Amino acid sequence: MSLIVLFLALALILIVAPDVLLVIFAGLLFAVLFGGGGNWLARRLGIGRGWGVGLFVLLILGGLGGVAFAVAPAVAEQFDQLAEEIPSAIESLRARLEEYAWGEALLRRATPGAIISSGGDGTAATAVTMTFGVLGNAVIMIFIGLYVAIDPGTYRGGLISMLAPSFRPAGREVLQQATDTLKNWLVAQLIAMTVVGVLTWLGLWLIGVPLAPVLGLIAALLAFIPNIGPIIAAIPAILLGFSDGPTTVLMVIGVYMAVQTLESYAITPLIQQERVSLPPALIISMQLLMGVLFGLLGLALATPLAALGLTMVRETYVSSYLDKETRTV
Repeated sequence: MSLIVLFLALALILIVAPDVLLVIFAGLLFAVLFGGGGNWLARRLGIGRGWGVGLFVLLILGGLGGVAFAVAPAVAEQFDQLAEEIPSAIESLRARLEEYAWGEALLRRATPGAIISSGGDGTAATAVTMTFGVLGNAVIMIFIGLYVAIDPGTYRGGLISMLAPSFRPAGREVLQQATDTLKNWLVAQLIAMTVVGVLTWLGLWLIGVPLAPVLGLIAALLAFIPNIGPIIAAIPAILLGFSDGPTTVLMVIGVYMAVQTLESYAITPLIQQERVSLPPALIISMQLLMGVLFGLLGLALATPLAALGLTMVRETYVSSYLDKETRTV
């Protein structure tokens, strides 16, 4: 009966406010990150978990601040250069398209009036609202992660207490399995993102594309978003390549395709084989479903949700119900 109540409550939230669950789940991913690093520090320094989490967060902030202080001038200069060169690259692309009849037709369809049909003021207001919404959600995710990482027992105990006493031992084991699954997925994802960023940087540097470090950083960050992330990351590099001609553009596309192929078929499978075992068809199906239902945030969280869902089904339905029925038969 307690499980039915929990599932009904979850279904009600999914109907009324589905985005809230995604924000909470993203916060739990931060909790896994903060908690894992905090536990590692706590064990080695002999301090409490809360102090370990706080120290880990301070180390992250200090590391980010140190890197920003060390590379900010160069990165800012490169971003300024990127912002200056992209308009000229767009004009170069426009000039090349105008050489062809189909290109002229495409440009006529892609007029500002066709793209911004609701008026500039409305578009600006929507952009500002979306920006503050994203920033607000990010702050909420981080604070959820901090609170849960510092004192996970309170939240775990509260959730377990909603189960019938006979289900509580199994509930604790399932929660531990779910936490381990998210931790393994997160470690694998961070490693894959780092490899993607480094390979993109080296590939663009070898073919002589300017701003390779910045473009590599963009590729690493957007690698968190499956499928669409690498496409978005490639756009600035392709636009810069137009200033040097179609040969450079083809080489840039080749670099991103090669890195994406390695990431999809070699890097991520090899890393996640040791961490999380997910069927590729399940990942693609989950990404498609979450992307259609919840947009970019749903697409970004589709893979960890698939890993969590697979673990929950295996531990609660297959092991606790189907396998027992098979043994009795």
